Amino acid sequence: MPTTYRLAQKSAPVAVAPAAAQGRRRRSPVFDAVTPLGLTLRYLTLLLVLAVTVGPMLWELSTSLKSVTEDVYTATPQLLPQHPTLGNYAQVARTIPVWHFALNSVIVAVLCVGGNLVGATAAGYALARLRFRGRRLVLGLFMATLVLPGEVTVISQYQTVIRLGLSDSLIGVALPAMIGSLNVLLMRNAFLAIPADIDDAAVIDGATVWQRLRHIGLPSVKGTLSVIAILTFIGAWDDFLWPLLVLQSPDKLTLTVGLAYLQGTFSADPRTIAAGAMIALLPIMALFVALQRFFFKGVGEGAVKG
Repeated sequence: MPTTYRLAQKSAPVAVAPAAAQGRRRRSPVFDAVTPLGLTLRYLTLLLVLAVTVGPMLWELSTSLKSVTEDVYTATPQLLPQHPTLGNYAQVARTIPVWHFALNSVIVAVLCVGGNLVGATAAGYALARLRFRGRRLVLGLFMATLVLPGEVTVISQYQTVIRLGLSDSLIGVALPAMIGSLNVLLMRNAFLAIPADIDDAAVIDGATVWQRLRHIGLPSVKGTLSVIAILTFIGAWDDFLWPLLVLQSPDKLTLTVGLAYLQGTFSADPRTIAAGAMIALLPIMALFVALQRFFFKGVGEGAVKG
């Protein structure tokens, strides 16, 4: 009997799981297969996305390097400048105090990043790990603010800044963005991914809330913190409408608002404007290139690695 049972086991066909078979049937035979046609379609799609996303930036870079003798309005667009020059960047520095404006933007961005790293972390941990009355109501309010566009709350934010006496100041520019609702929800989801047994064990050992946050929570959500820091810095650096409303003194303008002075009332040089746009873009590109590994690592991070 045992020998017969073993022979029957060996001769019996192995049944394929229905879910796995369905998963294989759902795969696209064109895009998933490593065939010349599949590879061609993949690369054509990548080239199309690259042209739509990177094309305008390359055109701005080309325009900023063109000399005064070159026509930027030709019927046949020319991407490569015939006589490349960096004179347009020097003209930007002579027209406006671009480095002073850039310093103001850095101050605002650092305030926003610091406020979100501290405030969003504390709020996200409280919503994920602490039990208090009204927790679901607070969570619902955070989620409700995501439905409203930013333009709806501009008037209320402006009135709040005015009554606090922070108008025409860099702190007034940074204050509304120092804690973002989306960042709070991101931190909440990251803290929820930590197993509850770890927190229970820490409570049994006598750890306080701040000790659990410092030694258990923060080491597990470093990736999410890096994502929040990068996105907050980019948002604060690129913001135009809110600094335009709050700031009146020319020496307190941020870079995005100060670049508007490059376009005069009666004349505007597209080469100088393109050079100013590239000056504002280069720090963002450098930041993303330097921190991209943390960004892509933090998108899916939040759970404890076992």
